[in-house]
Amino acid sequence: MKQKLFAVLGAAAVIGAVVALTTNTAFAQFPDKAINYIIPFVPGGESDIAARLQGKVAVKFTGKDFIVQNKPGAGGALAWAQVNNLPGDGYSIVGSNLPHLILQPLEGVVQYKTDDIVNVFFFHYTPDALVVAADSPYKTFADLVAAAKADPGKLTIAGSGTNSANHMAFQRLEVQGKLKMTYVPFKGTGDLTTAVIGKHVDAALTYPTFAVMNREKTRMLAVATPKRLPQFPNTPTFKELGFDWVDGAYRGIAVPKSTPEPIRKQLSDLFLKINNDPEHRKQMQDNGYEQIDITYDQVPEFMKKRVAETMPLAKQMGLVK
Repeated sequence: MKQKLFAVLGAAAVIGAVVALTTNTAFAQFPDKAINYIIPFVPGGESDIAARLQGKVAVKFTGKDFIVQNKPGAGGALAWAQVNNLPGDGYSIVGSNLPHLILQPLEGVVQYKTDDIVNVFFFHYTPDALVVAADSPYKTFADLVAAAKADPGKLTIAGSGTNSANHMAFQRLEVQGKLKMTYVPFKGTGDLTTAVIGKHVDAALTYPTFAVMNREKTRMLAVATPKRLPQFPNTPTFKELGFDWVDGAYRGIAVPKSTPEPIRKQLSDLFLKINNDPEHRKQMQDNGYEQIDITYDQVPEFMKKRVAETMPLAKQMGLVK
């Protein structure tokens, strides 16, 4: 009886070892082809630019570039509602954005919930920034505030999407500044460029990356960082202006729920390598991106913190009763 039991256990051990070896070998070869990287916004915005730069670095480690596909719609919600219909083999990933993924489902219109999105890595954030055209009559933040108070509701402030980081920043500016203005949503940062430079809107709540890309054509009036940015030493922080405001848009990658745990971790490791490439890191920081390294094991706690910090503003936006 014992001999039969040992024989069964021995066979099971061998089978288990073979399965483990086969599985580990398959994952060890990942990725062995290009990864399809879906960006939920139009070309030319922060998410799109970051993905294309990341692909160039990915070649160093994998020999494969990213295939970037733009799938804009509903402020990113179109792509996020479809992420779990993609194959869970690690070769289909979607750009992830906060606070969009927290705010949008609260409205009850989008076809996904925050918990439906499996985030595996967050690689940077872009601080909120108030930007005007270079030849705007508003030379300072005080100028814009004075105009807003003189004619409530008249000033138009552009932003990327509704229930997005820019929309939340607009709400924060109105509430803390005791102002009344009009928010004008665009499909993405790339789309609002002409509107800002051409003064079709009075200003934009966007990011320092936008100001860097359009340095000669725009002026940044305030930025939501703890300290002034080296690239814009003359631009005050919102904290200097009396606001309790240090925030922005966080970006990362998400995968379908069907993606196995080992592949989720390998994708996290790959993006950590990309993020820590010295040349890439400097390039991103020079262009206004603040690099962070939130790995797969850290994502749950990070998301918990972001939800807690976002909810008060969600209530002010009328998304939570």
